Amino acid sequence: MPTKMLQIPTADGQADAFAAFPDGGGRHPGVLMYADGFGIRPVLREMARELAEHGYSVLVPNLFYRHGPAPVIELPEYIGEEVRPAVFAQLMPLIEAHTAERVLSDADAYLRFLTTQPEVGAGPVAVTGYCIGGLLAMRTAAAHPGQVASVAAFHGPVGVDGPDLFSKLTAEIHLGHAEGDMTPEALGELNQALDAAGVSYTSEIYPGTVHGFTMSDTDAFDPAALQRHWDRLLPLLRRTLANG
Repeated sequence: MPTKMLQIPTADGQADAFAAFPDGGGRHPGVLMYADGFGIRPVLREMARELAEHGYSVLVPNLFYRHGPAPVIELPEYIGEEVRPAVFAQLMPLIEAHTAERVLSDADAYLRFLTTQPEVGAGPVAVTGYCIGGLLAMRTAAAHPGQVASVAAFHGPVGVDGPDLFSKLTAEIHLGHAEGDMTPEALGELNQALDAAGVSYTSEIYPGTVHGFTMSDTDAFDPAALQRHWDRLLPLLRRTLANG
């Protein structure tokens, strides 16, 4: 499967990115994939390749490129309970510096770049994201309603911007929440806000999960929940994007 590292021109410099494309050449629907806070690493490359196998051209930008190329911080091969506090101590300043203004400026650059790649077909794109990347995916979709046909966010803090964000969405949405992040009452309130915004969505708690359940290199990983994520994501893409 073709993969490559790319440099995306942005208002603040060059963002390094990983890209994966289907075998056989040609042009395929584009998917912008936002990593979790741990960034581009083997598990994200594997997920991008798996998505590309289903007929999509996938771009995974380094969210924290302003602080250096990925990996911006040194990560252990396995992110377990004993190393998590030290890793987060390094990550939090990067996450806090990634303001809403930067998110939207970068989203413009990422989508412009993705849609002009020779491997990407004409038409709308999809955006997906994990953890903090889920929020960035929602913000990107809200800022580009004519361009983003679908958005999926997994164990992400998607409600922090409130109803104002939802009111700008035209994409079809899937939200997969960790049970450890979201009570049934909070889910009901979130879904009511999505109903009020009139968007097409599914929003559910993945049973028995904790934050980060899609990531196989962490102690949050849940294989059944990762499969559920694919079972939700792939039909969403098939419905909303031109056939890969």
